[in-house]
Amino acid sequence: MIKNTTASALKVIPLGGLHEIGKNTCVFEYGDEIILLDAGLAFPTDGMHGVNIVLPDMTYLRENSHKIKGMIVTHGHEDHIGGIPYHLKQFEIPVIYGPRLAMALLAGKLEEAGVSHRTELRTVRPRDTVRIGKHFLVEYIRNTHSMADSFTVAIHTPVGIVIHTGDFKIDHTPVDGEHFDLQKLAEYGEKGVLCLISDSTNSEVPGFTASERSVAPNLDRIIAQATGRVMITTFASSVHRLQIVLELAKKNNRYVGVVGRSMLNVIAHCRNLGYIKCEDSLFKPLKEIRNLPDDKVLILTTGSQGEPMAAMTRIANGEHHELKIRKGDTVIFSANPIPGNTIAVVNTIDKLMMLGANVVYGRDKGIHVSGHGCQEDQKLMINMTRPKFFLPVHGEHRMLIQHSKTAQSMGIPASNMVIIDNGDVVELTENSMQVGGKVPSGIELVDSSRSGVVKANVLKERQQLAGDGVVTVAAALNWEGKLVAKPEVHLKGVVTSADREVVIKLITQTIETVLSDRWSEFVKPAASDSQVDVDWVGVQTQIEKAIQRVMRRELQSNPLLVFLMQIPEEASFVRSEKAEVSPGSLEAPKLLSSPSPSSPSSPSLPSPANQVTGRRRPRTAARAAS
Repeated sequence: MIKNTTASALKVIPLGGLHEIGKNTCVFEYGDEIILLDAGLAFPTDGMHGVNIVLPDMTYLRENSHKIKGMIVTHGHEDHIGGIPYHLKQFEIPVIYGPRLAMALLAGKLEEAGVSHRTELRTVRPRDTVRIGKHFLVEYIRNTHSMADSFTVAIHTPVGIVIHTGDFKIDHTPVDGEHFDLQKLAEYGEKGVLCLISDSTNSEVPGFTASERSVAPNLDRIIAQATGRVMITTFASSVHRLQIVLELAKKNNRYVGVVGRSMLNVIAHCRNLGYIKCEDSLFKPLKEIRNLPDDKVLILTTGSQGEPMAAMTRIANGEHHELKIRKGDTVIFSANPIPGNTIAVVNTIDKLMMLGANVVYGRDKGIHVSGHGCQEDQKLMINMTRPKFFLPVHGEHRMLIQHSKTAQSMGIPASNMVIIDNGDVVELTENSMQVGGKVPSGIELVDSSRSGVVKANVLKERQQLAGDGVVTVAAALNWEGKLVAKPEVHLKGVVTSADREVVIKLITQTIETVLSDRWSEFVKPAASDSQVDVDWVGVQTQIEKAIQRVMRRELQSNPLLVFLMQIPEEASFVRSEKAEVSPGSLEAPKLLSSPSPSSPSSPSLPSPANQVTGRRRPRTAARAAS
């Protein structure tokens, strides 16, 4: 049931992490105060050309930035903290509370982005309680996850206690000895939990998630049997896995080389904070690694997801300047592909095998376990907290549905839970849970420059370029609406069964037809008898539309059209909304253009004949038509 929002309700507004994996971001709002829980990123799909990072649409927070009192960080994975530096460029967050490791990683990100001054970072420890604003009191509860220093949080609000699990699994033999604080969860269950907001990632998988320690014997066996170098790729943030690998390297008398910026960064922070314990002598720089016997070398590297610029991908492509695959190398993929990355991972494995490596991968090898709880872990979480209301988050739609079924099997009525999407406003009171509207939601795309958001029209143009190529047409017109030279036409990346000269001829004929049939529609007398006013933008638009119709008919595709139109100098024209011309710019050549993914240089064209005395030089109008 959807009702209007009420001032007395606690609003829970996920902006990311629902019906998807990644960019976990949640807003808690009561009265005139907002706190954030995590702000992550996701990675682009295949169709997002040139995009490096996907962020949630933060319009709602930009518009309500005056209400923001602080942020809670549950742990340091990129899908939970990676978006913070970008958001701080748009609005300030007075204070961010989080675990020591997450805050250490975040501090480096903020420094690099130049936004450290826009917030204050404060570290917390297990069972620390922090007050944010007037309405929120937050207690940090230690949990177990694939990353060290991970927390569940209990949020005390005017309507009751809300527990957000963060990412979790219940590991009874954690590598770092930091056990899940189940006692504290049980205490909250006794007090009464209004709502449980819980991680749904593995809700389709029966049983318990295996302990992180279970991978150690299998990795040990593979490393011990390897006769050449061993390369292991895993998530840089899998701190417990890194600790296991380092221990096994020492056991098997191998020195460790570390490759990949994120891997180096995480290991350095974890050693400083005590989450990774090993001797300095275990590590060797790559220059020294090359001079060691192969059976004394173990290399830790990024790239377990087939990321284009990651170290393992570059090694597989033969593009890494310091490491090349040798016959007899053993490469271990100690990670499962994230949904959407399977093809990239498989391609990387194929290339490594072609180069002579023995590649060990796959779920059946026992070299990776998830950091997320399966159905039995989720049941235990529900049983410990005994919530009145339930909200599944962090997962794709089928995962949310299955998690809700698990909760129902534990006695929570279906009427006491909702399946929502990013941007939905969940209203909680002491006696009700309902959807109370929706705020702006969606995605913001950041390209490799990391300095600006890729707008939808730019992404569409990139997709057109990738799919159908680009056609560039340059034409020069005079005051009579005649071509003063043969148009120059260039086809790049365009596939056509017809002869290219035929296509070029058709485009030329199309321009001439538009000018002969429609010219009178764009001309009207000017104030002076010696001049006429011409709607050059209208001329350009009609020519573009006609060329696009010809291309769709003749090419059976829709390439990006970049149309450059040279017009007489100081030409008068009727302005339209599509004309990107600033006042007072008539004295200099001007490109009238919509955004284009490329900047093709204007072909060399003869200058149109001057039709009015006193004219100085031709002006140019151009547009990229999609």
